[in-house]
Amino acid sequence: MKTLLFLAIVLFSGALAGTIQGAANLVFVESYLDEAIGIENQNLFESGEEEDSPAFWVEYDAYRDWQKGGQVLAGAILGTSMGGLFGIVYVLSKNSLPGNDLKKSLTLAAAMWLTIYLIPFLKYPANPPTVGDAETVVLRSILFLSFIALSGFGAVGFFQLYKKLQSKKIAVFAGYGIFIAVIFIVMPANPDEITAPMDLVNGFRVMSVLAVTTFWISLAIIFGGLWTKFNSDSKN
Repeated sequence: MKTLLFLAIVLFSGALAGTIQGAANLVFVESYLDEAIGIENQNLFESGEEEDSPAFWVEYDAYRDWQKGGQVLAGAILGTSMGGLFGIVYVLSKNSLPGNDLKKSLTLAAAMWLTIYLIPFLKYPANPPTVGDAETVVLRSILFLSFIALSGFGAVGFFQLYKKLQSKKIAVFAGYGIFIAVIFIVMPANPDEITAPMDLVNGFRVMSVLAVTTFWISLAIIFGGLWTKFNSDSKN
């Protein structure tokens, strides 16, 4: 496949999947964000930092409208970068993946969803805006990104081992499981106490997983379909 065609496929697939995720966030997650921000606003009113006035709500509504509109664009931008990463990993690993191009794409997407999203999420689950101290944002970001890196690079290492082993490949999966378990134990917990209602927090987390899962499924289907259509090797 020519380089320009490859780039077009991965960037288009990522952007479209990201747009779909942005729309999914509006449908599934936005109501929880509204509730969480409502709690934040109430706390601001009670502390005297803000006044519950018409001017406040005009400014707030304008900001939220801008934020909601930008969410889809942000999804497309992030999706484009993830699409590029997905395409590179696909090219490097496709000969080791099972099935046709679409199945390969779905398999890889499932593996990446598990290793760089779901597993880190289980250790450091997403929280709505009302949860978390502003002073710990950097620390929480470092912890989360570190866990993603360890899980992702660990998966790559164990995958290389998997390809070399002729037998006892199940031991590779067990090894990765042990590796992740050790990381879970060693990495510190989220430093922030959850003070928001747990039904809000849990609902936000479940819907966030659903929205991100929508991205990975969309990316796999779009990328796999386009790869099959335009890759000459798939037609031979």
